Amino acid sequence: MTKTDRNIVILFSTRIIRLFCYGFLSVILALYLAQIGLMEQQIGLLFTLTLAGDAGISLWLTTSADRFGRKRTLIVGALLMLGAGMVFILTRNAVVLMAAAVIGVISPSGNEIGPFLSVEQAALSHLLPDEKRTQVFAWYNLVGSFATATGALLGGWLAQLLQSHGISALDSYRVVLLGYAIGGLVIGLFFLSLSRDVEVDTIFRSEATPTVLGLHRSRQVVIRLSALFSLDAFAGGFVVQSLVAYWFHVKFGVNPGIIGSIFFGANVLAGISALLAVRLADKIGLINTMVFTHVPSNILLILVPLMPTLPLAILALLLRFSISQMDVPTRQSYTMAVVAPDERSAASGVTTIARSVGAALSPSLTGIFLSIPSLISVPFFLCGGLKLVYDAILYRSFSTIKPSEENK
Repeated sequence: MTKTDRNIVILFSTRIIRLFCYGFLSVILALYLAQIGLMEQQIGLLFTLTLAGDAGISLWLTTSADRFGRKRTLIVGALLMLGAGMVFILTRNAVVLMAAAVIGVISPSGNEIGPFLSVEQAALSHLLPDEKRTQVFAWYNLVGSFATATGALLGGWLAQLLQSHGISALDSYRVVLLGYAIGGLVIGLFFLSLSRDVEVDTIFRSEATPTVLGLHRSRQVVIRLSALFSLDAFAGGFVVQSLVAYWFHVKFGVNPGIIGSIFFGANVLAGISALLAVRLADKIGLINTMVFTHVPSNILLILVPLMPTLPLAILALLLRFSISQMDVPTRQSYTMAVVAPDERSAASGVTTIARSVGAALSPSLTGIFLSIPSLISVPFFLCGGLKLVYDAILYRSFSTIKPSEENK
């Protein structure tokens, strides 16, 4: 195995372990915090601080990673994950927990958090030929999705199994937290094994060029992409999975077991759709794939609340998920392609943070709509409509800016 292949295997392994741990923890985290005495308002505040702290810490780490060192940045992230897990196990003090949530790496939703995604994608882009980047990113997303689903399944069942054998709920949740902390230690050891091949070559560095958030030559294109990605994420925040699940419960009286089955199928389809994007992108290009798959996906989303029966609503949702993630690996690949090599970590970090900020703003509005029976379906229309606007602007602004592999 070559050094390049070994580095790629390590980066995929850390992705799988980390996303497994995120899913593993997400099922029991709120239950654990309630068990140690936190009120619902405190739990909500802690989760908000977790996301806010992640945005700040991740922005700082990712925008300096190409200068500080990608390997070092990933090791710091792993230590923050380990530290946060241990603090959550050892203390019941709400203030200390909130400080750990702000500084450390804790995922309350099971989704990617911390500096890892941005730096790993920059490293993979550095290791891979341009022609392979989109395909590898598709597999990178697929294994992460499956790892999260598996972690959530096993985390919940492990806690339930321990409780059925006489272990208290609190201690069973601590076992899961310990597993999360150990995951941080394991990925840190994996990151130590990375070679210098993941770093930016000296010839690509632009030390004399002033940087803002780690960006210089690519600053304008990253700002434009970040603004568009933020709009896309703001739209998506209207229909986050938990709120769509609540809509199905209110609209059709669906029980949690059926809802879980719906979203298990939906997420499997979404993961597979990321792979299908690769062949399409090879034929029509990255931007065309992003837009031409996103448009029908958004139309299907708008149709979900217009369906008269539960089976038809589920069908529309599943059809939507079957193409909904085709823009994810293509979006990530395109961002890496149109920026300078020594700006890739920063560009990924800035665009990811822009998405995080956009997505954080809209769920509170959905909560208001869901509390008013006559407006309960409005989030679907707002999400689909705003995403169609995003598609139109993206195509108009970037269809002529081709990545290098499409100019050959």
